[in-house]
Amino acid sequence: MPIDATQAYDPDNIFARILRGEIPAKRVYEDEYALAFHDISPQAPVHILVIPKGAYVSWDDFSARGSDAEIAGFVRAVGQIARDNALVEPGYRLLANIGGHGGQEVPHLHVHLFGGQPLGPMLAR
Repeated sequence: MPIDATQAYDPDNIFARILRGEIPAKRVYEDEYALAFHDISPQAPVHILVIPKGAYVSWDDFSARGSDAEIAGFVRAVGQIARDNALVEPGYRLLANIGGHGGQEVPHLHVHLFGGQPLGPMLAR
């Protein structure tokens, strides 16, 4: 169910619980700014979720309140994960769902990194 991205951060959301080690995840990358793990319901051969370690609900929240170091570290982590998974040359897709109309379901900023096959257009009409 989509969430309201303007709501306060919920420290009991699933990604916060993964960060605290309360819920297992198949981790593929971690540094001081980001954690990345395989999506439990992959939509492509490679489907990795990347989350900042800070308590941010959405991209808007992160861009307004995150420190320069957090923002740069998170963006660099996404690039490193793409390189580590050999996605740069064939290409890949990044997706961040924000709020109800964007289809955001977890109130913790996250980006989906998709790859491993041609992905086609975003919206079929």
